[in-house]
Amino acid sequence: MSAGTYVPRPGAAPLPRMIAAQTALETRMLLRNGEQLLLTVIIPTLLLVLFSAVDIVDTGSGEPVDFLTPGILALAVMSTAFTGQAIATGFERRYGVLKRLAASPLPRWALMTAKTLAVLVTEVLQVVLLTVIAFALGWSPHGNPFAVLLLLVLGTAAFSGLGLLMAGTLKAEATLAAANLVFLLLLVGGGVIVPLDKFPDAAQSALSLLPIAALSDGLRDVLQHGAAMPWGDLGILAVWTVLGLGAAAKFFRWE
Repeated sequence: MSAGTYVPRPGAAPLPRMIAAQTALETRMLLRNGEQLLLTVIIPTLLLVLFSAVDIVDTGSGEPVDFLTPGILALAVMSTAFTGQAIATGFERRYGVLKRLAASPLPRWALMTAKTLAVLVTEVLQVVLLTVIAFALGWSPHGNPFAVLLLLVLGTAAFSGLGLLMAGTLKAEATLAAANLVFLLLLVGGGVIVPLDKFPDAAQSALSLLPIAALSDGLRDVLQHGAAMPWGDLGILAVWTVLGLGAAAKFFRWE
């Protein structure tokens, strides 16, 4: 037996395995956080059931659930990719978690990739749950499933970039307050529950450029009206994706 047979061979695991392990960890942390679970799952579900069952907001002709479901799906994406991720990452940065992870063999870009993949896993669970509830409420979707998938992926990328930008530039307490405030403002003014045509004409033009408005409007065009591919809304989301991820990559501070 040659010397050194049982000597360990230290070294980093293959990059795909590291990303997969970090993604699994980030997903478990997301699902174990009661406050984030409330924000990402319970609130969208309650809003869908409440506003579908009670005639509070004039959603135009047709069943309220047909108007509300696309907006609630957009809200679920925003709550997970933006609000939840911004708050969690902000406090990880404050407590030095990101600083320690940045010193590990896992590259920084791979850590951000793992966080985004964990968001996508959580969103799959959200979409499945909300879709089942919407069908139970009488939802009748139409349109191209590929267009829906493209909108959800672009919306996730856009909100993820904006969430990481906020978490990487503001203090944790400021991120907590700002992320929740933005969530509430976009819930009201982003076309999620209240149609944009209920706002003044000048406000409509500005609100329609917001990522939540583009995502909810695009999903509504496809799922409610059967549109093939909402290129205008996809273009708006693509611009927000480039701006958000680009700014996050440039200005994110790990300490």
